[in-house]
Amino acid sequence: SMMIRTLPFPVSLLKFKQYGHSVDFPPSKLKQGCGEHCLYVLDRLTDEALKSTHFRWERPDYPEEEMEEETVVEDDAELTLNKVEESPFPGAGEEEFEEEEQILDLEGLKRLNLSKNQESSKPEEILESKTDAADWRLEVERVLPQLKVTIRTDNKDWRVHVEQMHSHKDGIETSLIETKTYLDKLHEEITRTLEKISSREKYINNQLEHLLGEFRGTQDNLAETKERYRQASGGVTERSRQLADVTEELEKVKQEMEDRGSSMTDGAPLVKIKQANQQLKKETTQMDIRIGVVEHILLQAKLKDKATQNKQVHTAATEDPMDLKF
Repeated sequence: SMMIRTLPFPVSLLKFKQYGHSVDFPPSKLKQGCGEHCLYVLDRLTDEALKSTHFRWERPDYPEEEMEEETVVEDDAELTLNKVEESPFPGAGEEEFEEEEQILDLEGLKRLNLSKNQESSKPEEILESKTDAADWRLEVERVLPQLKVTIRTDNKDWRVHVEQMHSHKDGIETSLIETKTYLDKLHEEITRTLEKISSREKYINNQLEHLLGEFRGTQDNLAETKERYRQASGGVTERSRQLADVTEELEKVKQEMEDRGSSMTDGAPLVKIKQANQQLKKETTQMDIRIGVVEHILLQAKLKDKATQNKQVHTAATEDPMDLKF
């Protein structure tokens, strides 16, 4: 950011473009002096500065680490079958593989490739071991306890039952030989019996051929008889329905006749008629009395009106005799 701030923006971008880098952002992004675009410009300018000064990356020097002697643990020498099956290569997961760091020195890589090509172009030589035999034996004796694998017997393991399986197999084979002879004899007897049954069946069919013909004819006659019976039963059903209707009407007529006969022989209606007649006579008498009273009242009213009229006429005649003459 200090390099960008020391140069004006047009000059810095101009230098940036002169080195062949593309600028796809506005110059105003560099005014802040920080951000993604400033870092991008600084990165490219720094690369160009390193190229101009002929800077070269050196190969890193790694310190040599002393190998620790392996300690043998006798308790871990035994492994069960389950552990062997789960991890067939014990200790493989504990090894650490160190990755080589990437070397930024391109020229060093080129020289390394050239040296490898030169070494590969050299003729191959016979390799001779420089290890002492005694040291090799000591190393083998030291590592031997770790290579021992003790397999513990497990009742669930199929290997334990292999001998038992073989013995059962032998027993089955011996039993199968004896059983096979009995089965063959049984098969022959069943075959002969089936042949006898088939021959007897053919003989019986030949002997009963005419009876079968008669039986078929009888079945045909039975079918015809059943058809006629079905038709006749249909007519009987219709007539039974008509009979039921007639019987129902007859029951209705009988009920009406019984009702009329009981009404004719029963005296209760006659008694009711007499009582009604007496009630009518009584009411008629009362009505006659009321009519007489009303007639008497009307007669008195008429007589009173007539007397009043006569009186009025007499008074009028006495007051104006001349009017009477005219």
